[in-house]
Amino acid sequence: MSLPAWSREEFEARLRDKGQAYHIYHPFNVMLNSGKASPEQIRGWVANRFSYQVAIPVKDAAVMSNCPDREIRRGWVQRILDHDGYGDDPGGIEAWIRLGEAVGLSREEITDGRHVIPAVQFACDAYVNFARRAPWQEAVCSSLTELFAPQIHKQRLATWPEHYTWIESEGLQYFRNRVSQARRDVEQGLEITLGYFDTRALQERALDILQFKLDILWAMNDAMAQRYGVTE
Repeated sequence: MSLPAWSREEFEARLRDKGQAYHIYHPFNVMLNSGKASPEQIRGWVANRFSYQVAIPVKDAAVMSNCPDREIRRGWVQRILDHDGYGDDPGGIEAWIRLGEAVGLSREEITDGRHVIPAVQFACDAYVNFARRAPWQEAVCSSLTELFAPQIHKQRLATWPEHYTWIESEGLQYFRNRVSQARRDVEQGLEITLGYFDTRALQERALDILQFKLDILWAMNDAMAQRYGVTE
């Protein structure tokens, strides 16, 4: 006999509880946000995370290519525009390049991937491949690490200017933009997830998918910690 589905409120609470495994708690990220990182460690993090920034709009395009619902596509396309840019807005990828330049990297060494650790690239590719092959609703669910993203961006904005005075303030614009963008994206992704995963089996599947995405982000930090070390 199958177990009854959780209520929407209980299901959402369980999704949010997954935030305990968010990479904000990874030792490498804790080091970054507590002011203990060296310029080399910061540059390594920025350079490697660029591969994730580039993967995000590709992932979102995969969601759209699998989704037959026009109204959902009309909303979801905003994520691609946010990262790739549109009109006078250069977009999040360009903002990340500016962050890289602010920490001392050249545009070329950011964009050509010379500093990207193979394990980090593998993790990013795994995320994109999941979005391409999974049902679009599952790919949407995997994006729900956005539930926890505003907290990590606010933390960086609160601590980096104090600890890393050598980083130009304009370089932190990506984090400022994502505080509001992530909240908007969460509303859409959460509504789809709560509506589609409406049996206990599907809800448990959703929790597993979210854990998979959390593991990807954690593994990226593991790889960077191994390469660049963690300052206690």
